[in-house]
Amino acid sequence: MIRKILRFFGLLFLVLLAIAITIYVIVDKPLPNGTLGQDAELLADEMLSVLNKQAFDSLEYIEFTFRNSNYYQWDRANNNVMVKWLEEEVYLDLNQSIDTYNLLEIKAYQKFINDSFWLIAPFKVRDEGVIRSTLQVENGRGLLVTYSSGGLTPGDSYLWIIDNRGFPIAWRLWTSNIPIGGLELSWSGWVKMNEVWFSTSHDGKMTTVPVEVHSVR
Repeated sequence: MIRKILRFFGLLFLVLLAIAITIYVIVDKPLPNGTLGQDAELLADEMLSVLNKQAFDSLEYIEFTFRNSNYYQWDRANNNVMVKWLEEEVYLDLNQSIDTYNLLEIKAYQKFINDSFWLIAPFKVRDEGVIRSTLQVENGRGLLVTYSSGGLTPGDSYLWIIDNRGFPIAWRLWTSNIPIGGLELSWSGWVKMNEVWFSTSHDGKMTTVPVEVHSVR
């Protein structure tokens, strides 16, 4: 009896492993090569203009929730943030080096960097160390950005798919924390707050990432 049970779970494991490998082979895509130059810079500027980067830069406060669980009160004027998840509530002075944080503060900081990126990533395509290039994509124009430095995972790349209005409608990810390259999620559910456009829904074949913006000023 025990042998039959072990054999069953062994076969089940092999079937699941085969399915996982098949999905990986079908979905995983290599990082494409883009073309550097003026076209990439103009496309980046167009997207930033449409979303109103100038108004975004003037925002002093953003309050949002990531995936219905992680809650943030981000005081951009004083460069600090209150992070809440489960039973935890952590205040972070972002003027301080991460080397001065305790373990709980480091965890809160990692959550904030990751979660806020899903809200403000379009506004960071001109950050220091970002390499921009263009390439052909279906259903839009492609802006490939690679973060050569900064953040928690330098080297990550994102392919923005931008429509004719200048709005990003999706991105494809090549990141160190996601094993499948080229995973695509939408940038949709756009809301305009204080003249700035924010996307509140990121839908893909394997996951959905909601971001709720409560208040900006």
